[in-house]
Amino acid sequence: MNWQEFTALMVLATAMSFSPGPNTTLSTALAANGGLPRAMRFVLAVPVGWTLLLLLCAAGIGAAVVAVPALRVVVKALGIAYLLFLSWKLADSRTLGQANRASLQVGFIQGIALQFVNVKAWLLALTIVAGWVAGHGDALHRLAVVAPVMLVFAFASNFVYALAGALLRNWLAQGSRLLWFNRAMAAVLVLTAIWMVRA
Repeated sequence: MNWQEFTALMVLATAMSFSPGPNTTLSTALAANGGLPRAMRFVLAVPVGWTLLLLLCAAGIGAAVVAVPALRVVVKALGIAYLLFLSWKLADSRTLGQANRASLQVGFIQGIALQFVNVKAWLLALTIVAGWVAGHGDALHRLAVVAPVMLVFAFASNFVYALAGALLRNWLAQGSRLLWFNRAMAAVLVLTAIWMVRA
């Protein structure tokens, strides 16, 4: 992989990883409601799940999902349903105590699973495999370069969003700020679900 290809990969990784989506929205909301330590389970799950997804796409599974319309519909439907469920739970959290108890729980395994029903994650993985890995004689070497880069970006972006949520935590605890913050985050998840319907 030459430096031009690597630079293009870094630009794509930055744009896609740090743009708002279901992962970064949940990282922010989890940290704002439950604190940074609780959000870290999800923050760590995202790069693990996404890397597994990238490896499956490199092995040809991603092409199969795209090629079989019924399978793509199932992935989208599960992703949309899960995002709507999370947005409903999030919009209902009025206080930090309520959020800490049970209203918004997304753990490590759920964070990994979310990557497999996240259309944005599938599109990014397929784009990277098609543009940087597939069809090259040194495909395994390229994958060995691409996977760690994307893993670091997936962790960094979600950690930054979670840190922002954690820094807002004390401010959000006053009055009804947390309720409106949670409703705004829920709205972002709903908008993501709507985008997934059209994707």
